[in-house]
Amino acid sequence: MMAVCFHPHALERLAERGATENEIRATVELGEQFPAKFGRTGFRRNFPFDNEWGGKYR
Repeated sequence: MMAVCFHPHALERLAERGATENEIRATVELGEQFPAKFGRTGFRRNFPFDNEWGGKYR
């Protein structure tokens, strides 16, 4: 299991993106990894969101 540390800016962006800390941890631990810019590793994972977001039901 990886240690996941959040930068203060990342914590601020969680609410803007409709994500939770637990979802981010699960994404890093269990999600798909892909190469990102500057030699970094990106992570992605889809979660169900049965609610309104940005004025639309998603």
